[in-house]
Amino acid sequence: MAARTGTAHVVTTRRTYNGKVYQTHLLRRSYREGGTVKNETLGNLSHLPEQLIEIIRRALRGETFVPAGEAFEVIGSRAHGHVQAVHAAMRRLEVASLLGAKASPERERVLAMVAARIVAPHTKLATTRWWHTTTLAEDFGVVDADENDLYAAMDWVLERQGRIERKLAARHLTEGGLVLYDLSSSYFEGTTCPLARLGHSRDGRKGMLQVNYGLLTDARGCPVAVSVHEGSAADSATFLPAVQRLRERFGIGELVMVGDRGMIGHKAIAELRSHQGIGWITALKNVSIRALVEQGQLQLGLFDERNLIELTSPEYPGERLVACRNPQLARLRAFKREDLLLATEKSLRAIAERVDAGRLRGADAIGVRVGKVVNRYKVAKHFELEITDTSFVFARRQDVIDAEAALDGIYIIRTSVHAERMDAPECVRSYKALANVERAFRSLKTVDLKVRPIHHRTENRVRAHIFLCMLAYYVEWHMREAWRELMFADTEQHAKASRDPVAPARRSKNALAKIASHTLDDGTPAHSFSTLMAEMTTVVRNTCRMPSAGAQAPTFDVITTANDKQKRALELIQAIEP
Repeated sequence: MAARTGTAHVVTTRRTYNGKVYQTHLLRRSYREGGTVKNETLGNLSHLPEQLIEIIRRALRGETFVPAGEAFEVIGSRAHGHVQAVHAAMRRLEVASLLGAKASPERERVLAMVAARIVAPHTKLATTRWWHTTTLAEDFGVVDADENDLYAAMDWVLERQGRIERKLAARHLTEGGLVLYDLSSSYFEGTTCPLARLGHSRDGRKGMLQVNYGLLTDARGCPVAVSVHEGSAADSATFLPAVQRLRERFGIGELVMVGDRGMIGHKAIAELRSHQGIGWITALKNVSIRALVEQGQLQLGLFDERNLIELTSPEYPGERLVACRNPQLARLRAFKREDLLLATEKSLRAIAERVDAGRLRGADAIGVRVGKVVNRYKVAKHFELEITDTSFVFARRQDVIDAEAALDGIYIIRTSVHAERMDAPECVRSYKALANVERAFRSLKTVDLKVRPIHHRTENRVRAHIFLCMLAYYVEWHMREAWRELMFADTEQHAKASRDPVAPARRSKNALAKIASHTLDDGTPAHSFSTLMAEMTTVVRNTCRMPSAGAQAPTFDVITTANDKQKRALELIQAIEP
């Protein structure tokens, strides 16, 4: 009898019995006998796993299966997820069109440098070597760029800084709105840059040359423009040029400038009064607050029932003063002052013991030692000192200490903005918004973008470097806002407008819960910006090829499937609006 041939296949049947569905998988063969097509069951596969049944089904259709290691090999893997997130944010923010309407090699290199600053800040030479370990060089089209190309691109973008900042100002600044301004500094590696000067170091790096830079932001802290100044430039000397830039370059006729007490001083205010349409919000220095109290214009007893008092003074014609008292700040200052006094007394007692023992003599020698101690913590005014060639006696000036303590926790906001336009609580909130600029400086200098130390030697390269860092922070600022729900950040930003402006800032219950548990509502870990970026790096782009085809085989890419957290992060990036 001739063997029967035919085609094997898997047949799946389903039936329902007592509300339960039963599924049967049969291996069957179809064959022709005479003129009739017949079917024969070869076996029941129902006891096998679904995955194995599917493999059998595909094998019967003619597919060939080999071990994965023999099918293809991975010849390269590059971190991709963090680059993908930054690239997507830059596209949403239309950074390319901000830089220039037409594509050019210089524009692509600037875009790549901005992205690299967010992902992993390095020197320009190190950047051209590092970015090949990720997909950044390929995705931004700068595979062949070297450090000289990047330097040329820096020169290119510096020439366009004014136009770029005008576009940013048009996006984020409104007529009559708030503009925040503050100044910071970073130190140099080297001595040849014309901008490098000795000055007040905000980095705590005394004796090192530095450069100052002023940042303009909207009320939220979103950066709009940056200016670079010599390291010896005073805060107040940079303020009026910033105002002039807003009016002349950005075309904003009416605005309210917000700056700290060292930024907007008497000279700046006198100048601002001559400019119609410019309001300002700042704060009084402690010596001015003390004068108001001594003159009886500010009565401290009023703070027994409230923490905010609005007043006027003939010393400040046409201005409003909003006095605030924060009890928590008062306790903090009192504790700090007592701690400094105790530390100073300990050092002074050591000097007195040396004098009494005869190991230190001479009024001049004793005075030098004492001066170093009392000036170390800036508490000289709190001590009465008696120095002779053979003796040294000190005592606290309790009356001076008590007078200073009476003003603990008190600060006064000074503004030209009329009450009809902005009430007293809103004036306080607006001044406190300067914390947003300080947050920007922290990201620029230390946390993420690391503008310092500055290695460039020419003035224009330093300016371009700081401008690139500002553009990078512009992108990062929007990413941080978009990722608030995934990070420890407070998502209830709207509540700030109704909170007591004088009371210490408080996080929402949701934010406190995230901080306490280190987890989100879904039980997954809460992140900082840096750890979330690190989470994104686990999405990699693998370059593969068929080993059987030899070394010249064509390659193909396989990207890691994103987990739920990574997918959500990318979804939030897509919601960014310029």
